[in-house]
Amino acid sequence: MKRTRSRSEPPPPKAVDVHPHGLYLREDSELLPLWAGAMHYWRHAPEDWGPCLDAMKAMGLRLVDTYVPWGVHETSQGSFDFGERYARLDVARFVRLAHQKGLKVIARPGPHINAELTFFGLPERVVWDRECQARTPRDNPVILPLVPTCFPVPSYASDAFHDEAALWFEAVGRVLSPLLYPHGPIVMMQIDNEGALYFRDGPYDQDYHPDAVRLFRTFLREKYSSVKSLREAWSVTNGDATMTFANVVPPVRFDAKQAEELARHLDWMEFHEHLLAEAMGRFGQALENAGLASVPTLHNFPLGEAATPLNPTRMGEVVDLIGLDYYHPANPQHHMTILRRTGELATRCGGLGVPPFGAEVGAGFPPFFPPLDDKDSLYALMCAMAYGLRGFNLYMAVDRDRWVGAPIDVHGMPRRLADEYHALVTALDATSFHTLRRRTPVKLVVPRALRRLARATHAFGPVTPAAFNIAGAGPLESCLEDDFGLGEVAPIVGESFVRAFERALLARGVPFAYAGGESLEASVHDAAWIVCTTAGGLKRDVLTTLRAAKERGVEVTIGPHVPKRDGAMRELEKPHDARGLDVEPLEDPSRADALVAKRIDELSLPAFTVDVPDVHVTVHEDAEGTPRVAFVMNPTAKPVVATVGLGRTRALVDLLPRARAPKRIDAEAGAFVVEVPARTVRMFSIES
Repeated sequence: MKRTRSRSEPPPPKAVDVHPHGLYLREDSELLPLWAGAMHYWRHAPEDWGPCLDAMKAMGLRLVDTYVPWGVHETSQGSFDFGERYARLDVARFVRLAHQKGLKVIARPGPHINAELTFFGLPERVVWDRECQARTPRDNPVILPLVPTCFPVPSYASDAFHDEAALWFEAVGRVLSPLLYPHGPIVMMQIDNEGALYFRDGPYDQDYHPDAVRLFRTFLREKYSSVKSLREAWSVTNGDATMTFANVVPPVRFDAKQAEELARHLDWMEFHEHLLAEAMGRFGQALENAGLASVPTLHNFPLGEAATPLNPTRMGEVVDLIGLDYYHPANPQHHMTILRRTGELATRCGGLGVPPFGAEVGAGFPPFFPPLDDKDSLYALMCAMAYGLRGFNLYMAVDRDRWVGAPIDVHGMPRRLADEYHALVTALDATSFHTLRRRTPVKLVVPRALRRLARATHAFGPVTPAAFNIAGAGPLESCLEDDFGLGEVAPIVGESFVRAFERALLARGVPFAYAGGESLEASVHDAAWIVCTTAGGLKRDVLTTLRAAKERGVEVTIGPHVPKRDGAMRELEKPHDARGLDVEPLEDPSRADALVAKRIDELSLPAFTVDVPDVHVTVHEDAEGTPRVAFVMNPTAKPVVATVGLGRTRALVDLLPRARAPKRIDAEAGAFVVEVPARTVRMFSIES
């Protein structure tokens, strides 16, 4: 019988370490780059497994990523088929075959996997169990309206659901624990999947399950400590004198009229983040109890993550590696979304010493999504690599039902796209790309408190904030325009502030990245200049971190003012300490360009210029700071000829040569003339 570790005990040692450049396999003293591809064994005849795995290895991939679907393996409650009845369910055989082929494995047992399966891979009996279901404010099941069928989603707080999931993990552990590295090829386990409340992540969609309400009350007790403090924060000192931690109820709709009424809504937004982190911690403990804890854990954030309750800092306390999903068409709007998402991921991961990982990078698409062609798939991956991604999982590498356009067909025959991925992986290996870094000396900071306020004040009801974020929109397009007596619409003012600097930095070719508030210290460790919006309110520790950065020589600009409120929009008794920080009102957005020009001169910031709008360039350095790789990106629908400035670079050598195109481009008057086809990324090695 396996023994459950107490909270006071340290976790067991792992045989695999998460490393800034990939995974470090202790037994073999090997650093494994995260070049992965997804294949779903249960969707293929076993005789096709070998050819498909061979084709993946021939593409240069090092790992095969596979879900282990609970609802497919379960035959009845407590009974499972792992190949005893249907050969295609023999996951252990599939994993051993991958081992024989020289591939490592990322196993993803859920409990939620999506995988374009009905019920997202959960047993039907579980989703229809009321004790497991997430609840609406009216105590109804939370229904996900998705093809091929709508279904009620589980509650991440439900004890009944966690008990069921733990029993599933025990079953998986009996089959897969003998195959964990170093005894087998499994080097990472994913905990759950795209945990944004099953895409029902509107601020008041859920979760009002009794177990969630109980957890909410515990969360408030830990945050406020005393009933008096809770009542003061929620502005009920002269109102409901009966409210305590034992009976406080969460808000069911946004009804604040004044800033003093925002705290309870922002607490609800923060609680959703806490709920998800707590759930992932419980799943992680269940995996450990099942004997699956000797390898690191992974969780993937879906598109639009910045507008969801997924908090990478809190989630990172219970999961070893947080990755992002990428399903983007090649166009200028989505290019900017990739720039923002990947930059924030890369700068956070750089400070934490883990690899920025694309846990799902679309290669094809499900048939009920807008089509993504080969150019879209390759562009999204290369663009994300250009902005800092250092590992990826092609989802899907191998075609299957409910999927269109993978580079390998269902029988293991490579398609044309497989050759392009092989050429890319060859270029990544030739340049040791997983060891390089993109230096971003400018950080644009959006505090978590502002993101919570934007989520709480979302104006479009059933359409979640994440849907706007995926489409490239944000608070400017989706938030209520009430100022709540603050004198400003904080989410809109805050976004306008950082976007003005974004435009100015892009215009002058200065590398920058966004940085999240709760991971601020890790994210700005290498900054030369930090620009932080302070609209609305701000936690004191944000300014503490910014002042510490200023003391070590970093330039810090905040604005448009020093806030008079904290992160919950409560008025401060003692003003924020902004001593030494540059406060910029930015009354004229064009002033951001003058400030960028000034900082370029003062701080000797790098600038990589392009003379064509919507064409972008990034440069990647080795550990000694020598430029090694450059990307030139054209997300537009027309081919361009761009003049690119890369400083003292002498020549660019095409790492992905094309027919009738010069392999080497020499500098002309300190610049390069580069032809870039429509919706294409070009990758060059740099000769300095």
